[in-house]
Amino acid sequence: MSEQTGDKTEQATPKRLEEAIAKGQFGRSREVQTVFVLMGGLIGFMFYGGEIWRILTGASVSMFGHLHDTPVTLNAMQGFAINGVLVIGHCVWPVVAGTIIGGLLAGALQARFRASPEALAVNWQRLNPAEGFKRIFSTRSTIQTGIGILKLLFIISLSYGVVKSILSDPIFYSSVSVARIAGFMAESSLKIILQIAMVLMIMAGADFVYQTWQSNRDLMMTKQEVKDESKNTEGNPQIKMQQRRKRNAMTKRKMLAEVPKADVIVTNPTHIAIALRYDRKNMKAPTIVAKGTRLNALRIREIAQQHQVPIIENKPLARLMFKYGRVGGEIPAQLYAAVAEILAWVYRVNAYRYYREQNQ
Repeated sequence: MSEQTGDKTEQATPKRLEEAIAKGQFGRSREVQTVFVLMGGLIGFMFYGGEIWRILTGASVSMFGHLHDTPVTLNAMQGFAINGVLVIGHCVWPVVAGTIIGGLLAGALQARFRASPEALAVNWQRLNPAEGFKRIFSTRSTIQTGIGILKLLFIISLSYGVVKSILSDPIFYSSVSVARIAGFMAESSLKIILQIAMVLMIMAGADFVYQTWQSNRDLMMTKQEVKDESKNTEGNPQIKMQQRRKRNAMTKRKMLAEVPKADVIVTNPTHIAIALRYDRKNMKAPTIVAKGTRLNALRIREIAQQHQVPIIENKPLARLMFKYGRVGGEIPAQLYAAVAEILAWVYRVNAYRYYREQNQ
């Protein structure tokens, strides 16, 4: 019933997953991106925070310490602006670099370090205002907005305790130095950021699991799609069956062509037939040149009778050679003794024939 209605009940095939990754369609969480960006910036600030403080302190002393003798001119103001931009850039670049590295690493981890070239192509459909309104006011967009509000409330509720403890610090109702204020601001900011980061990590893990599940669900296929893909990638099953039949027929013809050259045929007696050949000059051990069951076994016996190849009934030996031997290969080592007895008897009975063949 599901196949007729076209319901997507089958898991995505590896080919479908590879195509989805190439198009950028995989489980991707914005929360994971946010956490990595935040942690990258925080790490950059932690390693470079002392240097930032020294740069800002030096710039403040240099600027405010010479205000009394600084002329208020256009050139002077331009110089202050340029120096200010350079100072800010010097302070900000480690944090910006950390956030960029964090963002790239988050994207690479979620994409399993696979490139998605098709995702970088320009999609003009996204510039269509009508499609844009559909995305904004879609059910999925509404759900994501609601989830975003719940996330914000969750972060505020968990961070409230940290903010409350910071607001109750004695620094707010006592006289302290500027250095103490700066240290308090740094410690408070770090506490709040770490608390938010921990909350975001939990949310990012849950969101990533959900997004992966949703992506796999969206990529599910119908049974007909799986069949069509199998035909396209592996070929039509009917054609493959015909090719297999042709290969089997060719192999069978080659195998039967070797039966007249055999030294003996070991049978079951009717269900199995094994054709053996042994050339003392060129073979280390007897070789199976043909084997078959039922009709193939009957055909091997008929050819052997036509070319006067001896046929010997030995049920256990025939079964073992059929099970463990292969056409074109030597007989198993544990069967050497049994086969040697049969060949010795055949050579004694047909001594003239084998003597003539060995000396031709």
